[in-house]
Amino acid sequence: MAVSISLDCNDLERQEAFWSGALGYRVVERAPMHTMLGPPVGQDGPLLGLNLVPESKSVKNRMHLDWDVDDMEAEADRLEQLGAVRHGHGALATSEWITMQDPEGNEFCVEQLKP
Repeated sequence: MAVSISLDCNDLERQEAFWSGALGYRVVERAPMHTMLGPPVGQDGPLLGLNLVPESKSVKNRMHLDWDVDDMEAEADRLEQLGAVRHGHGALATSEWITMQDPEGNEFCVEQLKP
């Protein structure tokens, strides 16, 4: 079974540039109102579909992407250089995370396990 995630956006080119850089993904398919991104050739992972829509994001995402990294601060800094902004910080007994927003305000988290 293949999994894909869809994300609505207002600026397809900007979101394509952000998410391909953030995830290290490549363009798999491009149409006037849609871009499908996928992992590098030979790697597994879900596809990310970007869909051009007329309305702007208005509320918190009900679903978002999380990814685990070895150095949460370094990854958050890298994502900020691509256009993301920090939106919050959280922690549990075993992990902590930085909640971020992409250039259109969609939330996602960068997580790190605690030693």
